[in-house]
Amino acid sequence: MAYITFNELRRIKDALPCGSMKLIASRLSISEDTVRNYFGGSHYLSGDSVGIHVEQGPDGGIVTLDDTTILELAKSILEESAVS
Repeated sequence: MAYITFNELRRIKDALPCGSMKLIASRLSISEDTVRNYFGGSHYLSGDSVGIHVEQGPDGGIVTLDDTTILELAKSILEESAVS
């Protein structure tokens, strides 16, 4: 379990290179919409809920992440793209 502000979660998502949602989905064998939902999307007709809980507050509120796998992979992609 981890805590992050909603705005920080969105900043990470927005900083990802083009195609990252598809790459994360492929590596984890989940749908792209499920990845989008993790970053605050609401694509529940074609994607699953991913265990994020948002509590209202400053900086977009606090997000509790039940599983950080997607976040860790996103951060890894950002590190790789910074080196390239």
